[in-house]
Amino acid sequence: MRYGYIGLGHLGGNLAASLLREGFAVTVSDRDKSAADRLIELGATWAETPKQVAEASDAVITCLPSPAVSEAVLCGPGGVLEGLKPGGTWIEMSTLGREDIRALADKAKEKGVETLECPVTGGVHRAAHGDITVLVGGDTALFETHKPALAAMGGEIFHMGPLGSASVIKVITNMLAFIHLVAAGEALMLAKRGGLDLTQAFNAIRASSGNSFVHETESQVILNGSYDIGFTMDLACKDLAFAMGFGREFGVPLDLAGQTVQTFVRAREAYGGDAWSSQVVKLLEDALGTDLRAPGFPDKLE
Repeated sequence: MRYGYIGLGHLGGNLAASLLREGFAVTVSDRDKSAADRLIELGATWAETPKQVAEASDAVITCLPSPAVSEAVLCGPGGVLEGLKPGGTWIEMSTLGREDIRALADKAKEKGVETLECPVTGGVHRAAHGDITVLVGGDTALFETHKPALAAMGGEIFHMGPLGSASVIKVITNMLAFIHLVAAGEALMLAKRGGLDLTQAFNAIRASSGNSFVHETESQVILNGSYDIGFTMDLACKDLAFAMGFGREFGVPLDLAGQTVQTFVRAREAYGGDAWSSQVVKLLEDALGTDLRAPGFPDKLE
């Protein structure tokens, strides 16, 4: 099976690299051709446009920053649907809303193209090692067809149900991560202002009932001061907006998520949409004039 991969940013580039390492034939494209350099060294073929990627592929994977970009790459002039043959598959690994993926899948179906949604969760560092968690929504037989490729890119794989199901759980997991991130920052600040050694505090929290995946990972780059988690403030605000939309749709009050949205909006205003999402903790640091630094923590997660 020949795969195309479009969107070679922090996440997509690592996922495409995993496909190549596992021996898949991959054609790649991105607005920034330099993003493909290491993939070409691994054996990828470069294509100038999404249409050209699709013409060389049986299935095209996209990993893009917003529903609008996904729609343009899929349906726009020179897009995937102009090049993918009937019977081909579009695999969307971006985080979209449930109605977004369903609407785009309908457009793909008009061209005889099937759709599988496969957003991922667990962090860019896990994508680099090919063990990120993959959340799948779509037809069971289609999932089984592409499961070898998904297994090459990820670790645990969860087929959540029909198309749209993976969008819901992905937004839920991101919502939890952002809530945990704000909480981790407050916890570390309490430790710092309480006179504790932050390295010891980090390790104590990690070994406690208060531990979380976010603390184990993002707290490290906060304590280092790089904040480099490979995920931007704009993306965090987009995903939190999806969560609040589901809350309204499903009639679930999201008090903690609502407060977290406000905090992230303030952080984006302060540091910009391209700032790392973990810089949301910097709001508290700046407000109190107290940094959260400790020696021995990495500037990026490995």
